[in-house]
Amino acid sequence: MAERAQTYHIFETAGGWCGIAWNDVGVTRFQLPTRSLDATERNMLRRVPSAERGMPTPAIAETIAAVKRYFDGETIDFSNVQLDLEGQEDFFRQIYTALRRVGWGRTTTYGTLARELGAGPQAARDVGQAMAKNPIPLIIPCHRVLAAGGKVGGFSAPGGATAKVHMLELEGVRLGPPEPTQQSLLL
Repeated sequence: MAERAQTYHIFETAGGWCGIAWNDVGVTRFQLPTRSLDATERNMLRRVPSAERGMPTPAIAETIAAVKRYFDGETIDFSNVQLDLEGQEDFFRQIYTALRRVGWGRTTTYGTLARELGAGPQAARDVGQAMAKNPIPLIIPCHRVLAAGGKVGGFSAPGGATAKVHMLELEGVRLGPPEPTQQSLLL
């Protein structure tokens, strides 16, 4: 089957420069923020070398506007954005579909996602691999997947775990040790 023609667009958000690529089916790639248009474009073309720069379709323009609002701190639901995950492993597609149900301000773990898909705890590693290879981060919210015990875990996007924590904080999720509680001195 011939590869579908892809178009990409680079745009600025409050978080930095993002990129999005799409074809006639839906979004195929998303680039989380970097500090410059050039870096974002290089990263995008490394992943979709045959893509041509172009103007967004109305649906893509709507997604871009939603991404901008997300990085401004607005509650955004990307679950209805049309994606094209052709070429992804079947199990990864199942993982991405399940992950898209994890909404704003919520988190899950690698193991929980694996169990949700009927796989044993050993499949948590497969979930981790799917997150590392996620072609459409943010829209497929891999930043909402934590390691066991609520630990941050890895994040292969620009900025690494710091970017993941920042995105979760935008959504009101606080990671780290619990706030100390005031103790009673009653004896």
